[in-house]
Amino acid sequence: MANEDDIHAAAEALREGRLAILPTETVYGLGADASNAEAVAAIFEAKGRPRFNPLIAHVADLTAARAIAHLDDRALSLAVAFWPGPLTLVAPYIGGEAVCDLARAGLDTVAVRVPAHPAARAVLAAAGRPVVAPSANRSGRPSPTNHADAVEETGDAVAIALDGGPCAMGLESTVIAVLPDAPLRLLRLGSIPREDVERIAGVRLAEAETDAKRTPGRLAAHYAPDAPVRLNAEGPRVGEVFLDFGPNPLALGEGPDIMNLSRVGDLKEAAANLFAMLRAADRRHPAGIAVAPIPNHGLGEAINDRLKRAAGFVG
Repeated sequence: MANEDDIHAAAEALREGRLAILPTETVYGLGADASNAEAVAAIFEAKGRPRFNPLIAHVADLTAARAIAHLDDRALSLAVAFWPGPLTLVAPYIGGEAVCDLARAGLDTVAVRVPAHPAARAVLAAAGRPVVAPSANRSGRPSPTNHADAVEETGDAVAIALDGGPCAMGLESTVIAVLPDAPLRLLRLGSIPREDVERIAGVRLAEAETDAKRTPGRLAAHYAPDAPVRLNAEGPRVGEVFLDFGPNPLALGEGPDIMNLSRVGDLKEAAANLFAMLRAADRRHPAGIAVAPIPNHGLGEAINDRLKRAAGFVG
């Protein structure tokens, strides 16, 4: 596990323009100094990430967030309720060089988040600057939720890879656009359910399903393993690995080719297991990956969103 020396080594690497794998409560991130365009370009190179997809600037606290983003009263209420935590706010960029144009994909907005993982926050505080940290996977691959998977995906590109243990949430952050003269918009489903955001905001969130250029994780076939993914499956076909959910009346049990996202039907547990099990299934080079039906409420809505992208159904 990361210690104080590791924290300072990671902060130093970031300040020097090198990359670092960082643990967060959502997924492991591939971090770079947000102001350093060459370092940000190195992330794109390591991930093979489309250049028009903006990156999230991670900061240590609300004060640091307000230094780069215009946060109105609506944004502040959400920040107070959910930070530190898995909420990203897309707001007008204040300007300056703290988050370079490449990291913002040329937009006049910035995506900002205060993560909850203590190691991530310690690195951000020590680095003293915003750090972009998209998931530490090759673009389009399932996001890594443990240290070993992160290192396997992008470890060759980094100066240091901090081990913060398994990610508590296992899904990326929920992304909300808070822009002047516009309703609050849900740009990406994530670890905070829509209902929780709407309760704090006091309004229903508008949809922005086609706004792929404004937010991370909104591209077709995102999160896709190499094997084809079949959704709402009652059981596996020949050659498939099956991701079950809840107690199965067929009593399929578990094993290398049958995994259960949550035996008790707990959506939080399923979210935490989702990417790791997709990756484990894909390593078996199956004919396909079949996934049992997931209830489409609360975190289930975000899980199904990721699964549809893994299957290439949405853009």
